[in-house]
Amino acid sequence: MTAMDLAGQDRDRAREHRTLMRKFWFAAAVSVPVIAFSYPELFGLDRWEAFRKGSDTLLWVWRALGILTIPVLAWSGSQFFTGAWQAVRQRSANMHTLIAIGISSAWLYSTVAVLFPGAFPEERFTEVYYDVTAVVVALVTLGLALEVKAKGRSSEAIRKLIGLQAKSARVVRDGVEFEVSVDDIVVGDVLAVRPGEKVPVDGTVESGSSAVDESMVTGESLPVDKAPGDEVIGATVNTTGAFTFRATKVGRDTALASIVRMVQDAQATRLPIQRVVDRVSGFFVPAVLLAAIGAFVIWFDLGPAPSLAYAVIVSVTVLIIACPCALGLATPTSLTVGMGKGAENGILFRGGDALQSLRRLDTIVLDKTGTITWGRPALTDVVPAAGFGVKEVLRVAAAVERTSEHPLAQAIVAGAAGRGITSAAPRAFAAVPGHGVEATIDDGRTVLLGNDRLLARAGVATTTLAARAGVLAGAGKTPMYLAVDGRLAGLVAVADTVKPDSIEAIAALRRLGLQVVMMTGDNRRTAEAIAHQVGVDRVLAEVLPEDKAHEVRKLQLEGRSVGMVGDGINDAPALTQADVGLAIGTGTDVAIEASDVTLVGGSLHGVVTAIAISRATMRNVKQNLFGAFVYNTAGLPVAIGVLYPLFGVLLSPLLAAAAMAFSSVTVVSNANRLRRWAPKEA
Repeated sequence: MTAMDLAGQDRDRAREHRTLMRKFWFAAAVSVPVIAFSYPELFGLDRWEAFRKGSDTLLWVWRALGILTIPVLAWSGSQFFTGAWQAVRQRSANMHTLIAIGISSAWLYSTVAVLFPGAFPEERFTEVYYDVTAVVVALVTLGLALEVKAKGRSSEAIRKLIGLQAKSARVVRDGVEFEVSVDDIVVGDVLAVRPGEKVPVDGTVESGSSAVDESMVTGESLPVDKAPGDEVIGATVNTTGAFTFRATKVGRDTALASIVRMVQDAQATRLPIQRVVDRVSGFFVPAVLLAAIGAFVIWFDLGPAPSLAYAVIVSVTVLIIACPCALGLATPTSLTVGMGKGAENGILFRGGDALQSLRRLDTIVLDKTGTITWGRPALTDVVPAAGFGVKEVLRVAAAVERTSEHPLAQAIVAGAAGRGITSAAPRAFAAVPGHGVEATIDDGRTVLLGNDRLLARAGVATTTLAARAGVLAGAGKTPMYLAVDGRLAGLVAVADTVKPDSIEAIAALRRLGLQVVMMTGDNRRTAEAIAHQVGVDRVLAEVLPEDKAHEVRKLQLEGRSVGMVGDGINDAPALTQADVGLAIGTGTDVAIEASDVTLVGGSLHGVVTAIAISRATMRNVKQNLFGAFVYNTAGLPVAIGVLYPLFGVLLSPLLAAAAMAFSSVTVVSNANRLRRWAPKEA
């Protein structure tokens, strides 16, 4: 998908949103006079007294209202009838079916009442419901417009991914360096990259060396050293040195383009979550229709004169009392309150589907870098050799790295400053690619800082600290040897450290009955060290970006309902593949846009709270659906007229409408109980 394709989708979605909003405003404008004139009591008039005196002014006013609401049905409400017809063709019933039946029943009955008032057996049956028609159409259309607007954000993930690509590059041809558009790069071109620039396409380093920040693609928290022969990935950021590389993959073949396609495919193939109300309506709506038809036939054949009038009244009353308003409100009202509670607690749900799905999760997959850990290196250990002190080792190491831009160097300098140790910049500094650095500090001493191969080249033995270095490496840290004037001085270790509350949050997730899995692109030893520290039993390590979504899919094929928590661009495909994707709000915009839930803070406690909100909300939804369904179902026998033979009681459409309204109020009131919900310790 290209930026042009996305722009076309955005225009179509914006056009649909504008159309729905026009429909809403039209229906809302019509609703005002319709509501006013549907209740003559508002003007001090007694409708029954007017009828007894033979006045037909009120009837003509109501007939005008009927004409006024026709365009509301025909235009503002057209999508409901279209959706209902499509459901009929598929032999099913959905939300559109419910709304179409409710608004058309109210309008048809009102029209019969005002056109043939004398056909009704009693005055109390003469009532109009044009206001119900207009208001329901307006409110539900507004809901559809807001839903369309929310769905528009789904393309933001792809748009931001495409935006990560460099717009231009410097190509070296015939010894001349000049700037070209990324679209003009072909396989085999040699390109130059300077410090701070993005790598334009995928390729292999030809000359020079540097450290490249690949965290946005691979999830690796530390920049990766690059030397001739190493591969570089498009859209990653060069942090230090300059280098040239030969393009091997361009356009749709780059790693970034592959991630874009995976995000797009995951969004396209994800099945929409069937709303609870649709499942209820699947059998409830046909049952109500059959009940209304059956009631009409029985009253027409067996009812008192005028049997046709009684049959019409009873069948319409059945439809009105079973009007899906309460059922239609049962889910969205609870979801709206639930999402509001989420916002109060720093949790942003993309839509009701995510809130519904969270409660069904039984597996949580956690990205390591930036999710469980901080995602940036920090000084963790200083181990002096014999004859040296901790402060001296750290002062010398910080002096060597003071002018370096490498993140590991900056972690050492920051760690020294945090302990109150200051140092001057080195007199001389030289990086040894793949090994470390060599420098001369202010007092004239020569210092080496790097791996054991660097010290071995200089003839410095590391055996006395080798065991400690192995322990540090086994704990997921990066140990670096320090030598001063050819003598081993000590070790300093840097690592991406665990967030303080990760251990507690993971324990809370396990208490909720969830299996916690850690997935990362880091090496297995580092991953298992972090997993052991935070209490995660299952580890998926060394997972490439394109494989993360596959790993989530494997878990789903095991029959698991999977939630994915991540913060990097490399997590985007997995976030969209998961049943629910949760993005750490401190992460990249792409991860946030690709997810279903955004945790505004960087804490994993947000995952625990999000699941708790989901479970509380869905309990409330079930209560609402049960109440609305039972309430309306219990009223059906009375509406059909089972009490008429015994007590002469026949429910009027007016009372049916009142009962329908009361059920809606009950549902809204129950949903508002969620406002008192507060997160508890799991």
